[in-house]
Amino acid sequence: MKRTRRNHSPRFKAKVALAALRGERRLTELGEHFGVHPNQIQLWKNRLESQAAKIFEKGNGAGKDPWVEIKELHAKIGQLTMERDFLSEKLGR
Repeated sequence: MKRTRRNHSPRFKAKVALAALRGERRLTELGEHFGVHPNQIQLWKNRLESQAAKIFEKGNGAGKDPWVEIKELHAKIGQLTMERDFLSEKLGR
């Protein structure tokens, strides 16, 4: 019987990778518990270890409220629309 490819959520991957980082169980035990191959768990663990520092980098945008960013983008769109309309009118298009 052929297995279909599964797509795991980022939250699930993080949960499994953190469990592997804790080292309380072997990868084979984690694989049985979560239903994931131990090699896949090792890949997720390595990725978490290599990219964990990015969370704490300055200016990564993680601390910015998404609604504030959306408002800023809408304001920028409005400004650019006004500039485009002004230039179209002045150039006679």
